[in-house]
Amino acid sequence: MSLFNPYITKVSQYSAELRRKGGKLREIDCPESVGDLLSGMPVRVGPKAGADLILRGDTFVELGNPEIGSVSFLLWTDDPSLVKSGRVTLAGPDIPESKGASLPFGQVIIVAGKKLGGDKHEVLEGTQYVSDQIEGYMLKSMSRHAWSRISNDAAAKGFSFETLGRALMAVYKSSIPEVEAIEILFVTSGKEDLRPLEDLSEQVREISKNVTKDVWKSKGYDIECFSTFDCDACPDRTVCDDIKDIVNVRKVTKKSNGGSESED
Repeated sequence: MSLFNPYITKVSQYSAELRRKGGKLREIDCPESVGDLLSGMPVRVGPKAGADLILRGDTFVELGNPEIGSVSFLLWTDDPSLVKSGRVTLAGPDIPESKGASLPFGQVIIVAGKKLGGDKHEVLEGTQYVSDQIEGYMLKSMSRHAWSRISNDAAAKGFSFETLGRALMAVYKSSIPEVEAIEILFVTSGKEDLRPLEDLSEQVREISKNVTKDVWKSKGYDIECFSTFDCDACPDRTVCDDIKDIVNVRKVTKKSNGGSESED
């Protein structure tokens, strides 16, 4: 599927433009396998590893407070050659350098796999919400914005953007076997550096919404869904569940009637 391929290219061009302007970009190449990604990590990664609330007084650094600037989106493709597998790129200061700071934050996750298609879109979107899977990392908000906190304890153990990148890669690869390659861009250099990503995010959001709508239609749910995150966080979850139940009942009725629905 190539819907997001032009945007993967645009993210690459964005990074190149930051570098051309003299921006401080660090590139970290991480291992490929889940075991190697998690080996030597300073914090625990996995279900419920990060279930604790991080209060302001326990916060080493805050990322992406909407008042400071925040943007986040996911891109995926069935062409692994477009992705620098295992690459974490950081534009701006790292977490250990930012004690007590509230930093603007951009996060772009790029995932690839030859078997990835529209049927995986929702799970790919939902997998990025890892607020309970990384020790010392708490997501306060996640959709178009990535607003999060890193605890003092996690920072003392050596939590960095390499840590966050490796954790996200491990979660994706362990959760979705079709994922072959993953690349992540983090931006903390300034609110002005987020603006081009904000423009891309709006365009990607529209494509994501249409992909979700098409997937739902293919399942027999001809309804609008404006959420690009997991269903559990959606305020319309109850309505959607009711509609799904009605559709399923109608399908069963149609099948029992030999393919024709009875009139109401």
